[in-house]
Amino acid sequence: MIIELKNIYKNFGAVQALTDVSFSIGEAEIHGLLGENGAGKSTLMNILGGVLPPTSGTIVIDGTSYTHLTPHQAVELGISFIHQELNLVNDLKVFENLFINRELTKSKIFLNKKEMIRKSHEVFKRMNIDIDPTLFVRELDTLEKQLVEIARAILFESKLIIMDEPTTALTDKEINNLFTIMRELKKNGISCIYISHKMPELFVICDKYTVLRDGKFIDSGFFKDINENKATELLVGRKIIEDKDIHRNQLDTEIVFEVQDLSCPPYFNNINFNVKKGEVVAITGLFGDGRGELSEALFGARKVSSGKVLKNGKQLNLSSIKSVMKSGVGMIPRNRKERSIIKDMNILNNVSIAHFTSQHKKILIKNKEEIERFEKNQKVTNIKVGSPKDPITSLSGGNQQKVIFARWFELDSDVYLLDNPTQGIDVGAKFEIYKLINYLAEQGKSIIVFSSEFPEIYKVCHRCIIMYRGEINKIFKHDELNEVDMMFYSTGSNKKE
Repeated sequence: MIIELKNIYKNFGAVQALTDVSFSIGEAEIHGLLGENGAGKSTLMNILGGVLPPTSGTIVIDGTSYTHLTPHQAVELGISFIHQELNLVNDLKVFENLFINRELTKSKIFLNKKEMIRKSHEVFKRMNIDIDPTLFVRELDTLEKQLVEIARAILFESKLIIMDEPTTALTDKEINNLFTIMRELKKNGISCIYISHKMPELFVICDKYTVLRDGKFIDSGFFKDINENKATELLVGRKIIEDKDIHRNQLDTEIVFEVQDLSCPPYFNNINFNVKKGEVVAITGLFGDGRGELSEALFGARKVSSGKVLKNGKQLNLSSIKSVMKSGVGMIPRNRKERSIIKDMNILNNVSIAHFTSQHKKILIKNKEEIERFEKNQKVTNIKVGSPKDPITSLSGGNQQKVIFARWFELDSDVYLLDNPTQGIDVGAKFEIYKLINYLAEQGKSIIVFSSEFPEIYKVCHRCIIMYRGEINKIFKHDELNEVDMMFYSTGSNKKE
């Protein structure tokens, strides 16, 4: 399948999301689509997948021109779209989701469940994953749901598969499995459009690239002809300041936050560490290391069996999130779509909700005060909005994440728990957040960053705690930290005989 997008425009009211975008995807090609949040990547792919009509422009597929596609047309033409937002039905079983709207039947009357289950097992085996097709989707975790989405696209052997941030919730092993599958698809003449903010992944798996910025086409070419620095320049339109420009402040000796013998079996056991005033401590490991559950426990969102947490020498009441907040601890959770944004509220209310819970004393809410609160935090976080009263869902992923940062920075907490704070954020916005973390540390705030990305950890932390199977396996100072050692202790290699 050869696809050409010619002079694509897309307007949402007065907002011009795409302006005169043209590029092509060849047969048996893995094409990386790059751009910051809000660059128009998802909008363009929604047009190709038939979800949105273009305002103007043409889609040419194997020589046939279309002014727009419907989702049904796109599927019939062999285009599958794995959306960034998971599109599974929780109350249906896995095999039913895989075959939804494409059910296999016997005598064109009865569902052939046995054959659908068999084919489901077959595609999972091909992907080297173990998921029971007869489970309800609601019983799966986020990771497994993502894999089901990918399996659905592979199952019907599409000619073009669009993958929008497919590896966000995947482990390194599963990412490698996915790449193996993508290479096999390529050998069979199937193309992929791969959207990701993870630069190393793009260079590993993609043949060609196209860059969008502010809804406009910037450049196309082969990945072999550029390096990561050049790709970053194309993305943001400027050179990103190097790591050397993030200065680590001289640490205070005052211990602000201390964890003593904290346990929550089977997730983590006997966790002990402290964070000094102005210090950034990273906590890392591999999938299943317990750090996600630890972050929840430190914020009072998960019950612990033993141990305690002290702030400025005083024990925190971990039985209530509200009491932890009032004690001066703020948290930005992982997976903003499921844990952070409140989809039925506008941007303004999403910023203010933590203030309402923790600090608001009045009976009524004044719109003027809300606007002032938003504008103050907008200057710090650089949130790009049309109107603060727009729905939170109208924002790009990066701007949604900035709203969550603004929500918690409004409280001016002493301690910040940042669980995977740059998930789904482009390279330019990531560096803005790194600088913001550094700024908070300079103001004497104590910060704990839960992350699995070595470059991120190396940029921001003073110390790095490595967890393995729910326990602290090693603690490194920044100057001792390297990627090889981090992986060595993350995998528990020091514990294997």
